[in-house]
Amino acid sequence: MALFGMPTLIEAQSVQEATSLCGELGLSFLELNTNFPLHQPHLLDTKQLNDLAKKYGIFYTIHLNDEMPVAEFNPDVAAGYCKAVLNTITLAKKIGAKKLNMHLAEGAHYTMPDRIVYFYDAYIDEYLAGITKFRELCEKEIGDSDITVCVENVTPFKGFQKKALEVLLESPKFALTLDVGHNYCAGGADEAWILERKSRLQHMHLHDAKDGRKDHLALGCGEIDIPSALKLADFCGCTVVLETKTVEGLRESVRWVKEHGYIVEI
Repeated sequence: MALFGMPTLIEAQSVQEATSLCGELGLSFLELNTNFPLHQPHLLDTKQLNDLAKKYGIFYTIHLNDEMPVAEFNPDVAAGYCKAVLNTITLAKKIGAKKLNMHLAEGAHYTMPDRIVYFYDAYIDEYLAGITKFRELCEKEIGDSDITVCVENVTPFKGFQKKALEVLLESPKFALTLDVGHNYCAGGADEAWILERKSRLQHMHLHDAKDGRKDHLALGCGEIDIPSALKLADFCGCTVVLETKTVEGLRESVRWVKEHGYIVEI
């Protein structure tokens, strides 16, 4: 049975408040989020995190900053973002976080009269060289620990992003995150591609959605086939973040999974 966790929320972003809520709701983990100022690796107190995890019987995953252009053509820019990821891996080792969730940046684009050209696509060799270097840096920093960097679908993966993912997935230190709501809003554009690689699927962001575009809703409030998503999560051994944006939405989602028997209360 899948393990369920919660995202970092604006309403409960302090580590103390978030972990307390996580424990109260009977969830297994909290996904720290480095988009939040207070969740920057250099500001987080690892002893406090470990003490709170022990107190509430939970563990952590970490959501990397949404914008992570680790293969930028300017080496100084790329190095800064790579360093941020490596610092987060170091934090993960100290707090026992086994999964880092990552978006794959689209990079800049060039608008022509008849089309939009993405620089990563136009200069694919340079881009993939940067992706390879990033992969190697992560492999070295992760070492013999069992941390994986899981790449999430956001908007439909573009061709150059799929090529980058193939490079990353050459390493066992990289895996996939299926964001069910994003997939719905993209019309299922990435679903077949991800399912072809479901042996590499390790993490899931689960939220309901409706009207083709409204996502991050509480489970049961939209049009997504939640049982099918959870069947896939169970088959792949995914950890599942109930990724709503409000505390009330999270509470509703927890009620849904408990009422449907996905979390058995002791």
